Amino acid sequence: MAGVESSKTRQVYLLLRDRIAGGAVAAGAALPPEQALALEHAVSRITVRRALAELEREGLVLRRQGAGTFVLPRHAPKPVIAELSDMLANIEAMGRATEVRLVAFGYDQAPAAIAASLKLASGERVQRSIRVRLIEGRPMSYLTTHVPERIGVTYSEAELASRPLLSLIERSGIAVARATQEIGALLASPEVAQALEVEVGSALIALTRIILDDQGRGIEHLLALYRPDRYALRMDLVRTRGANGRRWVPANDAKGPPRGLVPNHKARHKGSAR
Repeated sequence: MAGVESSKTRQVYLLLRDRIAGGAVAAGAALPPEQALALEHAVSRITVRRALAELEREGLVLRRQGAGTFVLPRHAPKPVIAELSDMLANIEAMGRATEVRLVAFGYDQAPAAIAASLKLASGERVQRSIRVRLIEGRPMSYLTTHVPERIGVTYSEAELASRPLLSLIERSGIAVARATQEIGALLASPEVAQALEVEVGSALIALTRIILDDQGRGIEHLLALYRPDRYALRMDLVRTRGANGRRWVPANDAKGPPRGLVPNHKARHKGSAR
């Protein structure tokens, strides 16, 4: 019974939150009375009350005894928009627009899948780190990186907390050549949800990137989870004529590869901010 009631509360909460986020109820305006909301959603008043309490906890509404429930104005940080076709520029822009909090740092054996993607030798350890990037003091991304130990020992924990990882890798003399990147979606685990200040099970943008050196050896495996309200992906396209007729291609490809990057036209996506 408790589970059923909980699911009804969540359903009402989500519907009201979407109504507020979509602008159907303007800042300063009142939501319908509890009784009207209960009738509208075919639930009890206690269910509506619990949903409103959650909205108030998130700072979306203010409940006034005897007056009603009012929508509060929200200050949402401007989302970071990452250009898929220029990895280096994205990393630089990300560093200027965000700050980072180092959550975990250490050395261990890599999971089998990551060891294979980085082409590690048998028994070779990796440095594993977890960082949370923030925009205007609010969490935006949860970054888990694995770097071969031989590279990880060239920088300190303090440096990783203050500088982009790719710049530290390049400082060590590693020639970054290309990257393979996949973009999908994952649901927030309890640990990630707490770090990103979202509900458990919230949908997140999931970006997996493997960076290789000029000899084809893996130098970094990144799993980046982003709040979709604070991070967006963009690619500018142009219409060109090719051997098989007209088609869409990335704007940078039409002009030539971005300076400082090695072209990798077989990759599904090239580069992104982290």
